[in-house]
Amino acid sequence: MTGKLSIASLSAALVVTSALVILKLAARSQWRREVDGRGGDPGRQLSRSGPRELLDELEDRELETIRYQEEAVRRPRAELFSGPDRVPGSWPGRPWGAGPVSSDWWGRAGRAVGHPLGCSEFRNITGIEFLGSGYTKTVLRGTLQDGTPIALKTVNSQGDEVMCCVRRYGQTRDCHRLAAFKIIKEISLLQKLQHPNVIQLYGQCYHGRLEDAPVITAMMELGTPVEMIQLLQTPWEERFRICLSLVKLLHYLAHSPLGSVLLLDFQPRQFVIVDGELKVTDLDDVSTEELSCKADSDCVLEFPTRNFNLPCTAEGKCHKINEKRNLYNAFRFFFTYLLPYSAPPALTPLLCEIMNATGDLRYGINKTLDTFEDVLYLYKSGFHHINHSQSWLEDYKIFEGFRIRDHSDYKCWPSYNHQGCLLSVYNKEEAAAICHSQQQCQSFIFTQRTTWLGRYLVSFRSSTELVLDVNSTVYMKSSSFKALM
Repeated sequence: MTGKLSIASLSAALVVTSALVILKLAARSQWRREVDGRGGDPGRQLSRSGPRELLDELEDRELETIRYQEEAVRRPRAELFSGPDRVPGSWPGRPWGAGPVSSDWWGRAGRAVGHPLGCSEFRNITGIEFLGSGYTKTVLRGTLQDGTPIALKTVNSQGDEVMCCVRRYGQTRDCHRLAAFKIIKEISLLQKLQHPNVIQLYGQCYHGRLEDAPVITAMMELGTPVEMIQLLQTPWEERFRICLSLVKLLHYLAHSPLGSVLLLDFQPRQFVIVDGELKVTDLDDVSTEELSCKADSDCVLEFPTRNFNLPCTAEGKCHKINEKRNLYNAFRFFFTYLLPYSAPPALTPLLCEIMNATGDLRYGINKTLDTFEDVLYLYKSGFHHINHSQSWLEDYKIFEGFRIRDHSDYKCWPSYNHQGCLLSVYNKEEAAAICHSQQQCQSFIFTQRTTWLGRYLVSFRSSTELVLDVNSTVYMKSSSFKALM
């Protein structure tokens, strides 16, 4: 892929800095002339307070962006790790990083496409389609020359942020610049916050003249929007994966290079799904500031249905308030709906403990991640279904070199195939136990597919009609086999 994207682009640092300088100087040169009361048509002059307020807003946003670009929080190693084997963003079998997060602006940006994308590649994007728009940004879909689909984010000129600004100040181009800083901020954050559950930044393109509203486009990984109704219809294993992804993300954000990162607008719409993994995709509305306090009474964490009181530390900060807010939002927007339903019965006590502890904020993110990984280990290892007192597999006849004739069959919920009963199992014993528990099931077949955890996908059938197939084996209830004879 690197060969296909061989046109050299400007360095990321130079492009971002150029965008900042142009936005800043262009705004100042125009705004300062207007607010200093130069001559001209009085009817076209803006009020002195309006442009100054707009300039102040832009400068505040500029300083915030520069801070995210240049100032990573330096903290002792002991604060970053919850234990000798805990690395932020790591988990069994999938380590994250071998050392400190790189301070390089582009970090892992562009890994999947060979190198950071710039305006040269942007001009060659095809098949651009509108995906959606929000308060500040418009999101488009496009395709690179090699066929890689990507998401494109740019300023929404008709969005509420720009339009409200124009109504207030009457400055279309300058209001567009103000909104453009949110794109730059998001690019800066994506360069700093590098994690498998943060959307991947591929590159960016800045173009435009000083006298016009500049266009800044972020090019990033394409994901599927989170649809809770659809997720509720998926098997528990996939829903658990979504919740686990979220916990890993929040653990990383609590220990990030920028400090504890708070997702201010924590909603399912801020996330997408990429290859089954949940990823945060909107980072323009975050904060790394912990709430200041003088007493415990200043540290009230408020939610629509309940409040929590946190301690005020000796440093004058509310103790882990960003981490706690993120965690409770994860509970109320994701865990409540996705975690407990249709879970393996043996895992229910652990899942109930997770629900109760996060719902009451008794657990921090470190303990929550540990408990999730306990559930993951038990489920992946098959411990959750072991029953030494009964072996249902003994009740099945095995027919190697056969399969069940394909036709419509009974459906079960939740199934990986909505037209039949396709479930994941750890081994043959679990498959036999499932078939025994379903009155319609007379046989089952192991498919060639596995889940993200390596569990087998098994098709459970009510049919007993055998067809020759050297690549298949049928497990049929003995009672069904006797009925055929």
